[in-house]
Amino acid sequence: MTTIDEEQGIVIVRDGDREERHSLATAEGFDAASRAWLRATWDSKYVYSFAWMGRPVIQPPEDMIRLQEVIWTLKPDVLIETGVAHGGSLIFYASLFEAMGKGRVVGIDIEIRPHNREAIEAHPMSKRIELLEGSSTAPEIVAAAAALVKPGETVLVVLDSNHSKGHVLDECRAYGPLVSIGSYIVATDGIMEQVKGGPRTGDDWDWNNPKAAAHAFVEEDERFVLEEPAFPFNEGTVARRVTYWPDAFIKRIA
Repeated sequence: MTTIDEEQGIVIVRDGDREERHSLATAEGFDAASRAWLRATWDSKYVYSFAWMGRPVIQPPEDMIRLQEVIWTLKPDVLIETGVAHGGSLIFYASLFEAMGKGRVVGIDIEIRPHNREAIEAHPMSKRIELLEGSSTAPEIVAAAAALVKPGETVLVVLDSNHSKGHVLDECRAYGPLVSIGSYIVATDGIMEQVKGGPRTGDDWDWNNPKAAAHAFVEEDERFVLEEPAFPFNEGTVARRVTYWPDAFIKRIA
């Protein structure tokens, strides 16, 4: 149990008979308070309240901004995202590419609902977006995505579709060969493990989640490692992301 005492400026974490107290000014205190906040955002569906350039983005702004830092540093030619939903994240990436003057987005979903497709295709950023409808692990869809990548282009992959361990692991295997050395597969929503027991969760989420898939993938494919991108700027005490995506960044090193 976590208790935040703003008057004293401390956070108290109790686990059975064990109790830890941390100042809110420390990295440890911030981390404990952040874990409680993340659980609250999940339970309250807080992340369902954000949009980017008119399209809903069902992710915490913190994760989107951190990914923006990676995109700016890497400057990929192609970003492939599995999972389209309302299209807000596709618009977000496309707008970054528009600002950088380069880059294309490939969005893949097993079902792109007509009203979402219409809104995405009518958006000013649609010129940088290609949509593929079908299972993200279907050989013909993987081949279609690969065909949109030109030789020598830098590719970044974001996985945000079916979040089961098996599906995410299959996506890592399918799209890993497209990822450029030095770039990443980003396996989103590993927070499932952390919020198990809350609303909208499953009994198997402690193991059946994208974080578990990321660990399994790097164990079987030595070309990839789990590696957190460094903060490009930090004058504070905190060095860990506040995130729905723990252990999400799977970096290709060979």
